[in-house]
Amino acid sequence: MLVSTSAVLLLGLLIWFLLRIRYLRWADALICGTFGFLLSQTLAAPLVQAFLDAVSGLLGSLRF
Repeated sequence: MLVSTSAVLLLGLLIWFLLRIRYLRWADALICGTFGFLLSQTLAAPLVQAFLDAVSGLLGSLRF
């Protein structure tokens, strides 16, 4: 759940930034949000969550 919350926060900040520099229009942001909302209600949601968990685990194991 923590990974989902941080991913939502980061993606939300990215969308806000793209809207701010006028690279992304409001309609595009609404379509992206609607797609994400509908994707979370499908059978693909566990697969997407497993992928995000694997990526976060990989990034968490990197040492600089």
